[in-house]
Amino acid sequence: MKKYKIEFYALRPEYNEIRSYFEQIPLDIIISGLRFSNNRYRAKVGGYLNPGRKSLVKKETALLTKKQARVRLKNWKIMIKKYRERGYSYPTIYRIKMRLNAIINDIDPSNSNS
Repeated sequence: MKKYKIEFYALRPEYNEIRSYFEQIPLDIIISGLRFSNNRYRAKVGGYLNPGRKSLVKKETALLTKKQARVRLKNWKIMIKKYRERGYSYPTIYRIKMRLNAIINDIDPSNSNS
């Protein structure tokens, strides 16, 4: 194995922390962590990182207007097909439908069963 040097700008405490990681952690673990960090950073910069987990129901219905909810319910058989293609279970699809009905009827979605 060959020894390499990397130059970067950092404060002394940051440099010491990075150096300690390279001394203590196996290189393959460091590389996998850097890959993960790089992908996460690119997703954040690209605007498609969704930090925190949302339920599938919330993800599908969070920003819908009444009009959009009505259109989805009007075309419900097509929506079921789309949801099944995405791998959603029938109970999840049912919860999405209940949430859409709650949006249309101005019921607080947090009170509906989800």
